[in-house]
This record gives sequence, structure tokens and C-alpha cells, in this order.
Amino acid sequence: MESRHIVVIGGSRGAFGVLRTLAARLPPDLPAAVCIVLHVGRHESALPELISRWGPLPASHPVDGERVASGRIYVAPPDRHLRLSRHRLHLDDGAAENFARPAADPLFRSAAASYGEHVVAAVLSGDLDDGAAGLAIVRAHGGYCIVQDPADCEAPSMPCSALAAAGADAIASGERLADHILAAVHGAPRREVNLMPTEKPDPEASLDGMDVVEPEDLDRVGERSPITCPECGGTLWRMRDDRVLRYRCHTGHAFNALSLQDGREKVEEEAIWSAIRAVNERIIFARERQKWAERVGDRKEVEIEQARIDESARLLEALRSAFRSGSDEALAQ
Repeated sequence: MESRHIVVIGGSRGAFGVLRTLAARLPPDLPAAVCIVLHVGRHESALPELISRWGPLPASHPVDGERVASGRIYVAPPDRHLRLSRHRLHLDDGAAENFARPAADPLFRSAAASYGEHVVAAVLSGDLDDGAAGLAIVRAHGGYCIVQDPADCEAPSMPCSALAAAGADAIASGERLADHILAAVHGAPRREVNLMPTEKPDPEASLDGMDVVEPEDLDRVGERSPITCPECGGTLWRMRDDRVLRYRCHTGHAFNALSLQDGREKVEEEAIWSAIRAVNERIIFARERQKWAERVGDRKEVEIEQARIDESARLLEALRSAFRSGSDEALAQ
């Protein structure tokens, strides 16, 4: 196998310390470029300066359109997706994927489309399932896949989701991650992984460069779903890919299944709290009307308002019970 010269890494909660160890152990003459997405959202990030201090390779937030160079580490800046295309790095403020911007899936997807079998992709510790679909696309294009050992993770959800979606050519502890990346860069053979096929070319790759995605564009790569987007409320399309259950709306929000479930649960929780607020207000208003009826001596109206208060109290208890049940299920998971 020829050497691989593009390394893409995605992580979230618990990945910071792993990146510190990795930076210290990569050699100064690394014959590959390293691109990193850490879920930092809009918060300012000093990660490039820290990585440069931790190890011999220089790190930076890339400039849009900057040419990729070996022996450098590029870190996605806050609130910008990082993508690769035609040996250049591109930044954009497109819609969040898996509730994250920057997100790992767009980076992995673009690397696979641009570099194919010359990609090494690694998914590190983190919550939910960003990176799972992207790793499956990397595998479909012949790239080398590394997943941090879930038992070694502060947050094993991202690695577990990646393993379920794509398997791995290597499962590494944080301490050994650099060794596996170096082996992959120098041509370590891939493992045969017996998984359901992932579509190639990636059904979403054709959408990434579009300024406006029409419903007809999504119809070509997915099927309309009755589920709505938890970010913008628009229709979601289920992507045609048996390996990863994934959804996308026409504004560009995209979700792997676990991220969508988490988003739906938050929407449901907000709806229950809105209903609780409305019923609370109904009780307060009924009590005010009841006090008024008592002052004017209208006993019939006092009884009507009491009936409303009792009915609302029963509804309020049912809503709170539903919320408690949902909370208990989430804790059990």
C-alpha cells in the first residue's frame, strides 16, 4: 500500500487530553497533513497555540483557500466547518451537523471525496455520534479508519457509534493513537470489515457545494420523512445509505440517528414545559376568577372555576409524570 498523506481527526468531550498526547508524539518530519475538528462551537479556541507548544509540528487555524502542506496541523476555527477540496482547506458557516459547527462529518466527507484511499481518519472521545457517517464514507472510499478505544474514553458515545457504522482498522488508546496514525501514514494494510455497504459516491457530497439546496436535489439522494428538523422545523430527508441512518433538511442541517434522537428529546421536553406553563397559567387565571366570584357572591361561578382548577391540576400532574418518565428513561440509557 502506498503511503497516506491526509489525516483527519474528530473529537469532543474528553478528546482534549488525547490531542495533547498526540501532538507530543507526532514526529517533526511527518509526511502528512493533519486536520482536526474539536467541538468548540462559537467559543474562542487557543488549541492551535497549545498544540504548537505541546509538540514539534506547527498548528494553526487555516485561512480559507489555504493550500494543504505536509508536516502541519490544521484546527477548525470556532463556528466554521473545515473541508478539503483540490489540495486546499476551505472554511464555511454552513448549517450545523449533529448540532455542531465545526463538525467532524463534513471534514471526513470532504477528505474522502478529495483523497480517497490516501486518508487516515480517527474518531476520538465525545458525546453522541458526529463522525460516524463520515468514517463510513472514508471506509467506502478506501481510507484507513482508527477509533479510540471506548474503554479509554471519557465519553465513549462517538467512538461506539463510529465502530457500529464503519468498524475500524485499528482501535487505539489515547497513548497509542500516534503510533497507529504513523503506521497508517506509512501504509499499514486495512482490515477487512464485513459491514453493510455505504454508498459511493457519498449521496451528500453533491449537496455540500450548493448555495441553495432545492427539495428536488434532496429527493435524488434521500426520501422525505414525516420527522421535522429540530433546528429549523423544516422537513427532513432520510439519506439513502444502509450503513448509517442519517437525515438532512434543505437548509443543510444534518443528523446521524443518535444526534437526531437527542434533538427530538429536547424538542419534546420543551413542548412539555410549554404545556406545563400554559396549564399553570390556566390554574392561576381560574383562581383569580374564582376570587372575583367569591367577592361578588356568585356561588355557581365559584363552583365552575373550582371544577376548572381540579381538571387543570389533574392535567398538570399527567404532564409532570410524562416529563419524569422521559427523564428516567434518559438516565437509564
